[in-house]
Amino acid sequence: MSFRNFPGLSSGDKVSDARTIWLFKENLTQKATVEDLFEQSSGYLDSLGLFVNQGQRMDASFVEVPRQRNTKKGNSQIKSVESEALWNENPWKKPQKDIDGRWTEKNNETHYGYKDHIRGDTKGKLIKTCQVTDASVHDSQPMEDLLEDSDKEEVLHADSDYSGEPMA
Repeated sequence: MSFRNFPGLSSGDKVSDARTIWLFKENLTQKATVEDLFEQSSGYLDSLGLFVNQGQRMDASFVEVPRQRNTKKGNSQIKSVESEALWNENPWKKPQKDIDGRWTEKNNETHYGYKDHIRGDTKGKLIKTCQVTDASVHDSQPMEDLLEDSDKEEVLHADSDYSGEPMA
């Protein structure tokens, strides 16, 4: 029930069903407004002093999606330029096929899907920036995109996946 406390809901309040919330999320994604809302929210939280700026942390986590059970021929067709012809023949199949997810292996475990890369405030534990990539992208690759010039003076906490040459 604690999830109801955050938006100020009580047990008798009416809330939208899962389909309505899903459609809302899809519309935000289609119109590319999710990033704008995230930036506005971050700006508001920063204006309230909730970002303490006593260090940054970076991490990535897998977002598993249903594994595709395609044949090798099917995979090559789906990933080819002619894939639109497949969807014209069977339009109901397109929403069921994830053509952007990728396979990767880490610590002898196989993963299929995506990775969420985040940079957060160490003390307040709030996410400042985020980026989603397919699962095959190494954790350190989006690092430059996630960091801002103002972060250069702060301590950065990250696991060994982020070790390497210092960034300029």
